[in-house]
This record gives sequence, C-alpha cells and structure tokens, in this order.
Amino acid sequence: MVSMSALDTTTPPQKRRVPLWDNARWVAVTLVVIGHAILKLIGEADVAYALYLFIYAFHVPVFVAVSGYFAKSGASDARQMHRLLTDIVFPYLIFETIWTVLRWILGGKFVLDYSTASWTLWFLLALVMWRIVLPYLVVLRYPLIISIVISIGVGYLPNIDGTFALSRTLGLLPFFVFGWKLRQWQLTDTWLELRDSLIWRWRAGAIGLFALLYLLIGLNIETMRTLQVRRFLLYDEAYATFDYSAWWAGGLRLAVMLLAFALIAAFLMLIPRRTTWFTDLGAATMYIYLLHTFVLYPLRETGVLDGPQPAWVLPGMIVLSVVTSVLLAQPVVRRLVRPLVQPKARWLFRATATTPTGTIVLPHRERK
Repeated sequence: MVSMSALDTTTPPQKRRVPLWDNARWVAVTLVVIGHAILKLIGEADVAYALYLFIYAFHVPVFVAVSGYFAKSGASDARQMHRLLTDIVFPYLIFETIWTVLRWILGGKFVLDYSTASWTLWFLLALVMWRIVLPYLVVLRYPLIISIVISIGVGYLPNIDGTFALSRTLGLLPFFVFGWKLRQWQLTDTWLELRDSLIWRWRAGAIGLFALLYLLIGLNIETMRTLQVRRFLLYDEAYATFDYSAWWAGGLRLAVMLLAFALIAAFLMLIPRRTTWFTDLGAATMYIYLLHTFVLYPLRETGVLDGPQPAWVLPGMIVLSVVTSVLLAQPVVRRLVRPLVQPKARWLFRATATTPTGTIVLPHRERK
C-alpha cells in the first residue's frame, strides 16, 4: 500500500497525516514482505500456497491503490517533477546498481541493465509511469473503464513484457486509477465520520468476504495449481505465455480484477481508523519495501527453504516478516540509509526553474 504514496512518495507535506492511511500503508507493505518470504514454500506446501494466493489476491492491488489515492492528476510543476526524481527515479537507479553489484560479488556477471528491474524494484518503474500517465488519463470521460480495458488488452500482447516493467505497469494500472477515484468520491471522510455501530456492520461483511475467499482457495488448492491462478495474480505476462491463448482469457483477468476491487474496499474497512502502535511505521513504507529484500535474499538464494519444510517454518516466516517490517521502519535505520532511499541530490538541480522555451524564470524581486 504510500509523505510517499504506497511508498510514501506523494502525500502533500502540508496535509495532516490521517492514521487510516498510515495504518493501511504499513499493513499492506507487511503483507508484501510476507508474500515474498513464503514464496519458496508454496511449491511443497498447500497451506503455504493457499496463504500466498490469498495474500496476492489483494495486497499488491491495495498497495497500488493507496499510491493512486495520493497521486496528483493535474499538470506537474517543478516541485512535483523534482520529487518524482528524488523519491522514485533516483532510488530506483541506486538500488538497481546495488543489486547488480551484489550479484556480481556473489559470482554472477556484471550486467548493469536499468531496463530490467531487479526483484521488487519494478514497482518504482511502474509508479513513475502511472504518475506521468494519470493527468492524461483522467481528462478522458471514463478513466477507470479505459484503464481496465488497457489491462485486459495488454494480456493478449506477448511482445509487451517485463522491459521497464511495462507489462505490470499496464496490467495494474486500473488499481492506481481506482485509488485516485476513491479520493474523488470522497469516501474517506464519510468512512471516518461513521458511527462505530455502523462501522462494525461493514467490517463484518469484509471479514466474511475474506473468510469466504480463503475457504474457497483452501478447498480447491489443487484446482488453483492446475489453473495457474498465481500467474493471473501477478499481472506481469501475456496469457499465452502460460497456456491461456483462448479469446476468453481476458475474462479471467477481469474476474480477478473485479474481486481485487472488492477486496481493496474490504481491506480498508478493516484497517483501524485511529492511531495505533504501528501508525508511525506507515511513514516508512519506502524503507521497508526497498530494504526487506536484502533480509530475505539469503533465505531465497541459499536453498535453506527448498524442499519440504517442518510445519513451524511457515508461521516462523510470517513472524520474521512482521519483525522485519517493524525493524526496518525504526528511526535509526531510516537515518542510516536515508541518502540511498531519499537522496536529495541538490547538486543536480538548478536553482531556478525554466519556461518551456528554456528561458530562466527569475524570482519576482529580481525582475526589472
């Protein structure tokens, strides 16, 4: 789930932070960590695979939607373009370089390829593109419907792949637009003002939806494997690449997408509206997202999680994920790695803005 949008990149600094959204950010990014932590277990354990499918049905859509909620749909000014570079583009370049060097140190080839994002860095590339495209998309009459059509349509085009994370960017675009629409609908204010008695009625329905989803996944886990449902939940490849070349394959993406819209709403209903022990952690989403992969990388690459595992490993990985999410959000961690995660790079920017023709715009007091 993002101040920084889902990654805490776009919240206007002059606005008072709303606990609901900081709570949602931290829970969403913690689910991201859990999903990555249990990936190695899903091949051998049905219970791990069921949990994985359950989480992936909504956690990335939630993360994207929260990013969209705080995105600006107007023309970008100099300040916004500055933040786009310092909050997203520069961290992507820095961490892509770090991953390249790390793989080289561990015996791989040194291939510095910024067009192919390493592991979780695809989200930064996608976030840049979503924020650039949104102002153009929202001038159209039905931006959400158009984004859904784009997402479904791109699944039929095998030539659109992971280069610059384009397949995922277009595949997940509807959730970014959906998040932006949530703000236009002004549902947050309505939700925050509801009486607790009404809140719990809605939350009961949300709990029922999540329980039903988990039950259906758990009872049909072999069918889920056969149908390769996981591939649909990733939104990162054409249908034909995993043997869904029929014309109706896009209908399956639409079904998954509509379910995710409902789950986003249900997720936000279950998030505490008031300040909690983890509210402050929601302001450090970028740190958790970018750094947790370094914690999980040894477990992922050493083979320690390969093959059948004892029953305690799955809950152990969940606990490890939550602890990792908490620790990486601590002030001391943020101070240490801030130059990498939030590089200011003041030396790179000119002191004055320019017009579209390149003419320097002087401050008013300097004009003659």
